[in-house]
Amino acid sequence: MQQTALILGGSGRFGRHMTHAFQQAGWATRQFDRKADTLWDAAWGAQVIVNGWNPPYPDWAAQVPRQIDQIVEVALASGATILQPGNVYGFGADAPQRFAEDTPHRARNPLGRVRIALETTLRQSGARTILLRAGDYLDTQASGNWFDRILTPSLAKGKLTYPGAPDVPHAWAFLPDVARAGVALANRRDSLARFEDVPFAGYTLTGSELALTLAGVVGHPVALSRMAWLPFQLSKPFWPMGKHLLEMRYLWDKPHYLDGAKLARLLPDYRDTSLEQALALALQHQVHPDKMVA
Repeated sequence: MQQTALILGGSGRFGRHMTHAFQQAGWATRQFDRKADTLWDAAWGAQVIVNGWNPPYPDWAAQVPRQIDQIVEVALASGATILQPGNVYGFGADAPQRFAEDTPHRARNPLGRVRIALETTLRQSGARTILLRAGDYLDTQASGNWFDRILTPSLAKGKLTYPGAPDVPHAWAFLPDVARAGVALANRRDSLARFEDVPFAGYTLTGSELALTLAGVVGHPVALSRMAWLPFQLSKPFWPMGKHLLEMRYLWDKPHYLDGAKLARLLPDYRDTSLEQALALALQHQVHPDKMVA
């Protein structure tokens, strides 16, 4: 019998890649339509609920708790497993460099507290949950993330605009890989713990290492230029998103990496896409293929 995944937020970057990965693995996918569907009706008969809902930062405090409560209620009633994307916001600025399933969540900033509350709700709810935690996403199309909006718009001119210190390790994740891992975990959900916090290692790179690797991908030198944060500071009083981007600025200057040991234990056959190939695919919408050598 074919299994079904309900995708919440299927037009977003996470939902889009999860839809494709589940379909490639032979699952049926059902897209939630906010205008026409109720969560109860849409989820019934689905084995997995993919939570791709991600409101803008200024709306997190108001919307995220309500959304996760609804998803938990339906998952408990239907028996579905929740597949929840996780990030690194909950650890906090004073956390150690290693982010793993046993690293304490001690963030004190607003967005970090929202993520802690979300994960606490899932952990304590009793709903079967797979939380797949990753760093900043690399997408295969422009989706408004840091990589395509800030870092690489001037890459064709040989410039990488970097928001942090160039020698600090930063965590990245290629979205198609995250999605493949998510499906693989969903396929073995019955053998997992009721709540599984699974860090996804992806790639850990300093800004300088990223610039050097990108130079090899695009086939010409790439110079790193520090991004100016002053415009964000000046716009903070009248641009709520800017305030929250500043709130998370510390992640660009805090060394960190995700420990992939647990994922390797759970999915011993999983393999990442090479960094060079992932970067080439992440750049395909803005750098002519003839200019790329990876």
